[in-house]
Amino acid sequence: MDDAGFGRIRSKGDTALFGGYSTKDMKNIYNIKTGPLADHLPTLTIAAKNLATEMTNYNVEEKDLFGEICITDEHVQNNKSVRDMLCERGIKPEMLPPSQDIKKLERRVKAEEKKLSKNTTLPKLEDGGNDA
Repeated sequence: MDDAGFGRIRSKGDTALFGGYSTKDMKNIYNIKTGPLADHLPTLTIAAKNLATEMTNYNVEEKDLFGEICITDEHVQNNKSVRDMLCERGIKPEMLPPSQDIKKLERRVKAEEKKLSKNTTLPKLEDGGNDA
C-alpha cells in the first residue's frame, strides 16, 4: 500500500473518531489555517488516535488483513470503539478544546530559554577547599 492509501485509511479513522467530522471539518472547527491537525489536538485525542492505530496494527497482523478496504474497515471500527468508550465517559473528541500549536509552543520555549540564559549569571563558588 502506498502513502496515499495510508492517508485515506487514517482520514476515515479520524472521521469515525470525531463522530462524522472529517479532518478538514476539524481544522475548520479549530480554525487551523495551515499545518497538521495533530499539532492542535489535545493529548487525550492524540492518545485515542494512537490507541485505535495500535489496535489496527495488531489486528492487521493477527487477522492477516490485506488491502486498503479490509484495513480501512478495521481502522474505522477501532476508532468507533474508542469513540464509544470515550462517549460513555462523557467525552466527545470533536468537542474538546484545541491545544496550543505545538510548533509555536516549541519556538516560544526556545526563545524563553535564550532570554533566560542571557540574563542569568551563575554565582561564583568560593574555594574553601573542604568538599566533605
